[in-house]
Amino acid sequence: MKSALHKVLHPIAGRPMIEHLMASAAALNPSRTIVVTGDLREQVERALKGKADFAVQDRQLGTGHAVLQAREALSGHSGDVLILYGDVPFLRSATMQAMQRRLHGDDAPTAVVLGFRPDDTRTYGRIIAGDDGRIARMVEHKDATEEERACTLCNSGVMAVRGEALFALLDRVGNDNAQGEYYLPDIVNLAAADGQACAVVETDEASEVAGINSRAELAEAEAQWQDFRRAEAMADGVTLRAPQTVFFSWDTMLAEDVVVEPNVVFGPGVNVAPNAKIRAFSHLEGASVGEGCEVGPHARLRPGAVLEAGAKVGNFVEVKNSTLGAGAKANHLTYLGDATVGAGANIGAGTITCNYDGYFKHRTEIGERAFIGSNSSLIAPLRVGADAIVAAGSAVTRDVGDGELRLVRGEQLVKPGWADRFHDAMKKKQKEAK
Repeated sequence: MKSALHKVLHPIAGRPMIEHLMASAAALNPSRTIVVTGDLREQVERALKGKADFAVQDRQLGTGHAVLQAREALSGHSGDVLILYGDVPFLRSATMQAMQRRLHGDDAPTAVVLGFRPDDTRTYGRIIAGDDGRIARMVEHKDATEEERACTLCNSGVMAVRGEALFALLDRVGNDNAQGEYYLPDIVNLAAADGQACAVVETDEASEVAGINSRAELAEAEAQWQDFRRAEAMADGVTLRAPQTVFFSWDTMLAEDVVVEPNVVFGPGVNVAPNAKIRAFSHLEGASVGEGCEVGPHARLRPGAVLEAGAKVGNFVEVKNSTLGAGAKANHLTYLGDATVGAGANIGAGTITCNYDGYFKHRTEIGERAFIGSNSSLIAPLRVGADAIVAAGSAVTRDVGDGELRLVRGEQLVKPGWADRFHDAMKKKQKEAK
């Protein structure tokens, strides 16, 4: 990846790739989740703290060696062990469950391997299996014969293994191979040599076992995820005017009859209720949009933004940690930060809630049906009462009571004829300068 960030922490749809995988595995209700780490392990352990236990592989001596490092963490565990890869994020829960079911088939295999048939077999290891799915042999590409390389059934690396057999088999794995590594697939060969059954389960979606090893592959994975999510959203009753220009996060929630115009980006933590419209070039993150609301175009909703039913946030409006009550409007060119806006209130163009004094954030409360005139500065902490009016151009520093008018402007002077005299004098100077 050529990055200071650990590979498995690079995000897809706003979520570290390894957490996509862990979420799928969680559907199987595992008793333990162990992440084997090596280089940059502090980053992984910090990111996944409380979500997994950890085992450390100080020297990277192959996949079999990596799994051996989990021996202590799996002490006393005799159930199934599912071996996954943190850079293969799109493995489906259904595929994992199919492997576990096969592990408990009538022939009681010791291990089940997930196989796939890519368009280009490249350097993948091969699975040599019979028509019944029973594995005769597994071989890494570098160690395979030309005949074995002609086999199109490839090893994804993913396995389900009986816990009581796993480490006894791993202890017997050697490293007499082209790479000098301890290969995990060798446990299948050892089990087969002992007369134990091992089986393969094939996935018909090669993309679900695609590993990510470069920025280009990360971009391909992002595109794959986004395409799937767009199709899912439209199937669920969401209108996307230009689907390829809309980008979702892993947890974006859109209800039926939401309309999303072109070039909209959803960051993490967005929930949009029915009949809302998200107009073009808007960016939403950590926001809740109520039923029948309208956002944008060119609006930004930051974390903590809450729009209640029928509220409207228009072009070039930014909302952060603020609630707009039902039917409230901020139609254009406004910043609402750390504010509560009552139902039916109108916020005029150019209004700013001055919420930060350089040290602390302060709140602004605007009452129901209040009218805030254009180009007003509301200097928090501040309360504007229900049905109050703040005149355009005001800089308000003190609370405004219910039903009051607050007008904060310098005295307006009128000097008749001054502009005419000014223009005449300047034209004369301009003529003399030639």
